[in-house]
Amino acid sequence: MSDSAGGGESGGGAGQDSEADNEPPQQPPPLLPGGAGEISEEGASPSAKRLRMSEEGVGQDQVVEPGQRHEETPTQPSSLQGMPAQTAEGTGDLLQCEEGGHSGKEVVVVGEEEEYHQNGEEGPKPEEEHNGDGSAESPGDGQQYVEEKRLSLDFTQNPQMLTGSWTEYSNLPENYLKGCKWAPDGSCILTNSADNVLRVYNIPPEIYSYNWDLLPEMSPVLRMAEGDTIYDYCWYPKMNSLEPDTCFLASSSRDNPVHVWDAFYGEVRASFRPYNHLDELTAAHSLCFSPDGAQLYCGFDKMVRVFHTERPGRDCEERPTIVKKQGQSGIISCFGFSPCQSVYACGSYSRCAGLYSCQDGTLLALLPTRHHGGLTHLLFSPDGNYLYTGGRKDPEILCWDLREPGRVVFALKRNVATNQRIYFDLDQSGRYLLSGDTEGVVSVWDTHTAPPDGNEELLQPQLRFQAYWDCTNGVSIHPFMPLLATSSGQRQFPWPGDSEGDSASDTEGSGAVMSQQDTRQDNVLTLWWAGPLSPAAEGSQDQSTTAAEA
Repeated sequence: MSDSAGGGESGGGAGQDSEADNEPPQQPPPLLPGGAGEISEEGASPSAKRLRMSEEGVGQDQVVEPGQRHEETPTQPSSLQGMPAQTAEGTGDLLQCEEGGHSGKEVVVVGEEEEYHQNGEEGPKPEEEHNGDGSAESPGDGQQYVEEKRLSLDFTQNPQMLTGSWTEYSNLPENYLKGCKWAPDGSCILTNSADNVLRVYNIPPEIYSYNWDLLPEMSPVLRMAEGDTIYDYCWYPKMNSLEPDTCFLASSSRDNPVHVWDAFYGEVRASFRPYNHLDELTAAHSLCFSPDGAQLYCGFDKMVRVFHTERPGRDCEERPTIVKKQGQSGIISCFGFSPCQSVYACGSYSRCAGLYSCQDGTLLALLPTRHHGGLTHLLFSPDGNYLYTGGRKDPEILCWDLREPGRVVFALKRNVATNQRIYFDLDQSGRYLLSGDTEGVVSVWDTHTAPPDGNEELLQPQLRFQAYWDCTNGVSIHPFMPLLATSSGQRQFPWPGDSEGDSASDTEGSGAVMSQQDTRQDNVLTLWWAGPLSPAAEGSQDQSTTAAEA
């Protein structure tokens, strides 16, 4: 490991969380929106415009022409074509609460830009399908538009399974998924899997017209292959499919720099290269863009490095989490940003979480060590008053009241028996929290039913349904539609003696063969409808529910 002499940043992550994380490939970088170096080339579509990087290691300008586009890459989903123009204005002040924590600039979606969409499949769209600029940028008027147009989640009944992707993950043995994340504008889904490939899926257009009987299996429109285990990945928070320059994501992988991937072409736009104190390249164990997308936060052993999105390369701000032997120890494994204040939270494998100032990284509060395993995921509530944290090999998600740091309001019980990251998610209102577990069950909690003066009570789930027979490691709620995405699978450990034998003759009978067959795999990405059903669909609800539980 390149970090073996540098505090064990890479080596420690691989050893501590061998199942939990993810990584990206190495290529010369080119773009990031909003920079002064942007080139406006006559006759080129917006998706062909890129920043010219003077970053070391990049020998020449890189411009991707439309004709060079990935052959099976429909530029973000047909689900965004034909939409009315919408405008969302951000307040630009992190101290004012914004949905999703975005303090972004004004974004205007112009109808003429649809011609750049280049997606072959076009489908009709109902009004509630999109909020124009994506709910990723929907404070103020945009938020009201979303609230009026979107269908609400309904967990009085089991979600209905719509479609998914399973063939894609059956070509390689043990190609289990490691989570799924909706794009901020709700146009597509991003997945990570054990083959070190990030995949982007468009929403099937039939979903919008309730033609669920015609739904085909989903196939990825983009595959972005990393060179080694992917530790973490995240969308650019201002991503909008009608503005190609905003369509990118970041990923980090073992022994590689942080890569920024173009979500239209599947190519590396830029890279951020963090170095340790021995001037060796070190891999980030966690990633998160700031709410306005201007900065990229990367987690390391007792260190957070902050890069400016517009300036790829090695220049960054270093923010140690331990100063004078005081602070948060361990590898920083996950991030979360408050939607209402200029505060971010870091979780670490030392089983604790800390709150920091966005301005200079000053430690504001260190939450008590209450988890049994290292933290793997955390989320702020939309009002910024609560923080939810979950860990590996830890049976509980804890809800912390940040107005009284250190106070646990309630706990949510789930079964997590491995080191793997098991994601959970909150809906836009902050009411419903969903999580899978290692038994394949998805639990839904209504946080509004928690007693206001609760004293670490165990909150019972409102609904539990069997999504898979194997581990449900990812749950992601669509930004403005009652759609859920879930992912499944985990590393399978064959019985001793099954994986390595001296020869075929040494294994008598069917012992090893039967054990190998018993190690079934359930590696699937699935879409679920969790809203009101149309009259045509209600008749098939019971049948779909039975199939989902099977």
